Amino acid sequence: MVDTPTPKIELHVHLEGAVRPAALIEIADRNGVELPARDVDALAELYRFRDFDHFIELWMMTTHAIQTEVDFRQVVVSYAQEAVGYGAVYIEGIFTPAERISGGASWDEVFTGFCDGAQEAREITGVEVRLTPDIPRGFPVEATMETARYSVKYRDRGIVALGLGGRESGFPPEPFAAAFRIARDGGLGSVPHAGETEGVASIRGAIDALGADRLRHGVRATDDPALLDEIAARGIVCDVCPISNVRTRAVATIEDHPLPALLAAGVLCSISTDDPAMFDTDLGREYEAAARLGLTHHDAYGAGLAGALCDDDTKAALERIGAAFPWPEATPG
Repeated sequence: MVDTPTPKIELHVHLEGAVRPAALIEIADRNGVELPARDVDALAELYRFRDFDHFIELWMMTTHAIQTEVDFRQVVVSYAQEAVGYGAVYIEGIFTPAERISGGASWDEVFTGFCDGAQEAREITGVEVRLTPDIPRGFPVEATMETARYSVKYRDRGIVALGLGGRESGFPPEPFAAAFRIARDGGLGSVPHAGETEGVASIRGAIDALGADRLRHGVRATDDPALLDEIAARGIVCDVCPISNVRTRAVATIEDHPLPALLAAGVLCSISTDDPAMFDTDLGREYEAAARLGLTHHDAYGAGLAGALCDDDTKAALERIGAAFPWPEATPG
């Protein structure tokens, strides 16, 4: 008898980074894109993470192949189909529209494709999917502002927040404040990456300049006890990705991960995969890693519920799911 997985809420997954090798080959063939390997096993070996520069290579290889509205829809549906097997009931998926524009798509094609994918994923899997487009650090200002404008335009199609991603080092949050004001004025939340590889200044900028509702990662908040206490007091959820942090060398080992210190300070921590295909992980493994560090599945679900930026009816449905599930009590997880 197979145990029913605990229900899970995932708030930090890059949909382009969730494309598994077999799906990437299918998408590349459809678009006439040549990959460095044609065999699934050989491509999977190329996916084996080495360092952050290698991750960027993987990211460029994958996202270069993802070009059309059909592709955008497929990556959302495929990830929902994978995640539901681990108990996912709600996902806030990330996509990076400015990169897709540089590949030749239009803004409307990108947003329509991902939004259609979220709707189709919900119909096929039952998983509620919302979307949080990312501004990529290092792109031109106009691309930054257009990301914000189109995010507001598609708010009624499942866009719930604006994010900020890419290399944290050298790109502080403050210059992106104008784009986040557009998002805020348009009724969207703020979910920037901060506190992964950079410390207090990056997190402080995300909170003060961007009005962060959540911090994607946020693990470097442990560098400053006062900041840590503030995050806990304000109820700012940190979307923690334990295995990702090890893969990118932000943390040396799982045993060294700051999640226990975040929890001890009273910070609400949701658990996510980040880029599961590229980091050789999945939602089940991330939750298992978090449980070994002291975060129960029940508490991770509660933090995810607290951080979710969906409508009231969806949040109420998620509350009912959590209340009805017979959570294990004896041990974490």
